[in-house]
Amino acid sequence: MTAETRTADATPGPAARAWLARLAAGERRLHALALLAGIAVGVATIVQMTLLAALVSALLVDDRALGELVPWLVGLAATLGLRALAQWGQEVAGQAASLGVRRRARAELLDHLERLGPVRLTGHHGAGLAQRLVDQVEALDGYVARYRPQQALAVAVPLMILVVVAWLDWLAALFLLIAAPLIPLFMALVGMGAERLNREQFVAVARLAGHFIDRVRGITTLQLFGRTARATREVEAVADDYRRRSMRTLRLAFLSSAVLEFFSSVAIAVVAIYVGFGLLGYIAYGPADELTLFTGLLVLLLAPEFFQPLRSLAQHYHDRAAALGAAAGLVTLLQETPEAGRGGDEAADAPPLPASPGLLVELEGVTLAHAGRGRVLGPLDLRLARGETLVVTGPSGAGKSSLLQLLAGFLAPSGGERRQAADARFAWLDQRPLIVQGSLADNLRLAAPEASDDQLREALAQAGLAALLERLPDGLETPLGERGEGLSGGQVQRLALARVFLSPAPLVLLDEPTASLDARTEARVIEALARLADEGRTLVIATHHPALVALADRRLALEADSVPEAVDA
Repeated sequence: MTAETRTADATPGPAARAWLARLAAGERRLHALALLAGIAVGVATIVQMTLLAALVSALLVDDRALGELVPWLVGLAATLGLRALAQWGQEVAGQAASLGVRRRARAELLDHLERLGPVRLTGHHGAGLAQRLVDQVEALDGYVARYRPQQALAVAVPLMILVVVAWLDWLAALFLLIAAPLIPLFMALVGMGAERLNREQFVAVARLAGHFIDRVRGITTLQLFGRTARATREVEAVADDYRRRSMRTLRLAFLSSAVLEFFSSVAIAVVAIYVGFGLLGYIAYGPADELTLFTGLLVLLLAPEFFQPLRSLAQHYHDRAAALGAAAGLVTLLQETPEAGRGGDEAADAPPLPASPGLLVELEGVTLAHAGRGRVLGPLDLRLARGETLVVTGPSGAGKSSLLQLLAGFLAPSGGERRQAADARFAWLDQRPLIVQGSLADNLRLAAPEASDDQLREALAQAGLAALLERLPDGLETPLGERGEGLSGGQVQRLALARVFLSPAPLVLLDEPTASLDARTEARVIEALARLADEGRTLVIATHHPALVALADRRLALEADSVPEAVDA
């Protein structure tokens, strides 16, 4: 079961709500500003409707000349302008608060992914992680920008209107008060189903993204084995499942909106019937016989505005459901614990070495165990000196890659202690280097973002790619596809080596750097590694290849279920 699949079981419980509340608490000022702007909109609405009712009453009942009403018309126009300005301010403040929350959420997620480290992240599909960092974080937008301010406005604005209506006609206010609770009650009932549907939809999106990317990456293999038609059908099935889930969510949203509109329309109709019959004199109960055209019209104009904040809250309730569904998956990821002893900065987390100018990393009695596999490495004692080249050999499964991950700080030892010098930063190169879609320069600057073009050319020359650079018409701006499309396997490996030359790290960890290379390309890569050693870098190379073993100052032979010992080469 993958981490993305397990998210399907996540529920938006107290942890998800607490996480959302903590993020939103950081934007209290903007939230308060959006709330004040929303209240200003409510006050402007009451003033606008009062002026409009007074104008109609003055024209039809008082029979005033149009010229006498010019100040009222100017006041009505000014009120409309102020209302629009307040609505704009509410929207801007809400969006600014949402932007701040999403920025902090992404920063928190990225920091946590860094703490988990590359080994723990192998349990997550890259597409699923990208979907969480993009789509699920974006799903918080409506909750922060619209739903949270509307929560308070759905109480404050109707109360203001209810006070005005009660002052005009307490019986009409009673009708509004009786109908008002029906909307939030139905909204809560609908919201419980919407939260579940949104959680399922986020899981379906992550599954579809991973499914599609896996098929695209393996398209060559699928073609070789004649399985493209079946792969196409599988993608279609997953996409159709996502379509059906999306339609279920939309169906629920449209149905709930229709029912809420029905309730509010019935309530407004009841008020309209009461006002109409009261003005005609058919209702003698309570304040009905005191209704005038002004008071009756103002009550009718304010009735829809009384329900409008509640209807807006109902519309944004789906934003809340989407945010809680997204937060459930994000909190599940954030609750994954890093390896004991791991943090965001391995150099800072590892105990420091005693003052020793020649020593870079020391392992003392270190063992490493994995759940379900038992001990995979150790006990091991190792002192790594500055400027030396250590080659690690051994059969598959002996723990060569695990040792490199331990030296890098990707894994914490299960037993023993790992100590390192304060400046023991590392560069990493394995048999499948990361090449991103972008230019040649973009890929090189992953290791040194501030490097100049001359420094990039020098690093390429040290890695044996100067001739290639001269042949490329666009030079450093030559576009590369994902995983190095446009370069051969050997050129990709040497491009990754050029990144190592750009890095100032004194420790270079290499995991089978010449695997799958032909003899000529292997010789060029080994020549580049020798130049790295000549610079005074410390090299640790896990390999089976005799040509790389010849570079070693020391050799560490790992055997399963035995205590390894480093010997001079």
